[in-house]
Amino acid sequence: MSAARVFCRLLAPLALALPLAAAAAEPPLGASLAGVLAYARERNPELRMARFEADAATAREVPAGALPDPMFEIELRDLSNNANPDANWSVNPANVGSTKYTLAQPLPSWGRRDARRAAAQAGADEARAKALASWADLSLRIKTAYARYQAADASLAQSRALLDLVNRLEAAAQVRYAGGLAPQQDAIRAQVERTMLAADVAMLEGELATVRARLNGLLARPADAPLAAPGETPLPPLARLEPAALIERMLARHPGLQADAARVRAAEFNRDAVLANRWPEFVPGMSLVQQNSRIVEYELRLAFNLPLQQSARRGDEQEALAMLDAAQARREAGLNDGRAQLAEAVAQLDAARRVETLLAGSLLPQAEVTLQSALAGYETGKVDFATVLEAQRQIRTTRLNLIRTRTEARMRLAEIERLLGEEL
Repeated sequence: MSAARVFCRLLAPLALALPLAAAAAEPPLGASLAGVLAYARERNPELRMARFEADAATAREVPAGALPDPMFEIELRDLSNNANPDANWSVNPANVGSTKYTLAQPLPSWGRRDARRAAAQAGADEARAKALASWADLSLRIKTAYARYQAADASLAQSRALLDLVNRLEAAAQVRYAGGLAPQQDAIRAQVERTMLAADVAMLEGELATVRARLNGLLARPADAPLAAPGETPLPPLARLEPAALIERMLARHPGLQADAARVRAAEFNRDAVLANRWPEFVPGMSLVQQNSRIVEYELRLAFNLPLQQSARRGDEQEALAMLDAAQARREAGLNDGRAQLAEAVAQLDAARRVETLLAGSLLPQAEVTLQSALAGYETGKVDFATVLEAQRQIRTTRLNLIRTRTEARMRLAEIERLLGEEL
């Protein structure tokens, strides 16, 4: 056996294992926000619809600036053949008195084709910007749903952990009551607390299923399709959230503002095309006259319309000017609204991050120390059971507030990224 064949046999298992390793390395859907967004970008029908509409608008650019189709005319003269009494009626060009062939090409008024082409290009830019805006809106909904998915999953895990803790507390209270070291009321309180936490767990399981169904709907998947447990989504550093820089990025990339600017350009070029109707449209042409089988005459012709319908033309011009004013007002309104939304989202994100710092860095460690101290005191009989339950409730409230604060921060970040049209 040759050395090359032996080498190929040695490499064959490795080659077969590479696709399996790549598949194993790919995280399951739902484990990361980036994977969820990539899946939606490829499969969401709303986004595909917006892309198709943008393709259709792009396809209108060439026809908008093209010349009208030329016109060809055949005119049969003297069908009764009066010049030849022996001939009969005929529609054959060679058997009539004469036949005239005319080829004419309409030419739009000066500047009209260029204005129409530019308006169509601006319309295509608007359609593409709308497609980007559709993706920005869809990604906002996905990020919001994923943030709620993370919150529901974290809250459920937290409630289950506290339920296990209360079960241990109940067991400890039963032991102490059996030994005469604690009243029966401690065990009853533990049972009540366990029942309340079990109800919370059931509610959170339902909320998790609801959020999972909503997220699957945004991904164009069946509502009960499996999703992996959500991963963490880190927040960007504060240096990326400087308001002046964010406003500049929004003005440059916000899809809605880009669509408004393209709409203004389209309205301007449409106004120019309408104003070009003040000039006549020319139709030059050439004719050939046939008698029997011979071409006997050549003719040149020039026709043009007379733009005398002043009321109709002025109405079209007023409409074009009003549409331009409306597009400019819409762009101004969108700009003001975008700035206000961005400032509001940045302020809310900043507040959420400051609250998260207080909860995670100060209140939660204090609550954990309080709970551990209360558990140790209860075991030695220095602290009553009510103090332990109060410490458990305090740490539960703190952790849930921390989860809600992080969810709020993620949702505000998603809103900022929608306004920017890009990831931070």
